[in-house]
Amino acid sequence: MKKIDLGEDETPEIGLIALIDCIFFLLMFFMVATSFKHQADGKPQKELMVRLPESAVSLDKAQAAPDPVVLGVDAKGHLYWGNEPVSRDELRARLHAQALQDPSRPVRIDGDTLTPYQEIIHLMDLCQFEGMTRIGMHARAGK
Repeated sequence: MKKIDLGEDETPEIGLIALIDCIFFLLMFFMVATSFKHQADGKPQKELMVRLPESAVSLDKAQAAPDPVVLGVDAKGHLYWGNEPVSRDELRARLHAQALQDPSRPVRIDGDTLTPYQEIIHLMDLCQFEGMTRIGMHARAGK
């Protein structure tokens, strides 16, 4: 039997790129795995406890948008057109009529401090769906 000559034996090299990729993957895994907070009773926290800041600067009347459509959401998710309570369907119909009349008219959303953020997002989505894209949020001036 005759041996086949494959040339000179090369020393094996460790692939540094693959090793660096594995290290970054492990680093990211441990960073994500250890960043979850648990409440005192040991259950994972399901929502972020965020207290939205107050505005440090209040706009004077000259800087505010002229004659906006004022929409409100209270802490329980009830909707208002100005100061008048409305249902979601009625609000959608009014927004649709307003968009047909003047789609460039600004919309101002007044949300209660305790309103879930998702309710504000639903309201913004409804405005944008109906064609009202100039949307602003109203904040109270800070102390």
